Amino acid sequence: MYYSTTYSSPIGMLTLACDADGRNLVGLWLKGQKYHGDTILETMTANDEIPLFATAKEWLNRYFAGEKPAISELPLAPIGGEFRQGVWSLLCEIPYGEVVTYGEIAKKMAAKMNKKSMSGQAVGGAVGHNPISIMIPCHRVVGSNGSLTGYAGGIEIKRKLLELEGVDLSQFFVPKKGTAL
Repeated sequence: MYYSTTYSSPIGMLTLACDADGRNLVGLWLKGQKYHGDTILETMTANDEIPLFATAKEWLNRYFAGEKPAISELPLAPIGGEFRQGVWSLLCEIPYGEVVTYGEIAKKMAAKMNKKSMSGQAVGGAVGHNPISIMIPCHRVVGSNGSLTGYAGGIEIKRKLLELEGVDLSQFFVPKKGTAL
């Protein structure tokens, strides 16, 4: 069993999900985003009374107010395989207000897995399926050519989150549809 609640944010309605014990956050999705809720294979039961949700909403209030709440303040437990877990762990290391490329994450994942190399596309798939948006900052990943690409919530939301964090967006561009990472 999983529980859910909603949060009205400056970028739209968010759905939060936690495990049956109410101890771990397992999801945070923007309404209408790609892969919304796809890691939860059961029906989520709405419950606004779970203390973890109050804590997560306070974290989001602080984030959207321009503060820099630490990811470590919340018990995050994204559901996914070992490779995705590894990528999501690396996303949590990206400092507030900074960006890294898919290629940089691919190099770190390759080293972590004792491989010579790894494709940015493989990493892009894991980043795109991040089930705890914003808190696991997948919006801080950009293309190696400076493109703002690959955000399941949409490029405009990615831009807004990066702007909120003070990232200078003049060095980035939005790619034409169909272009690669």
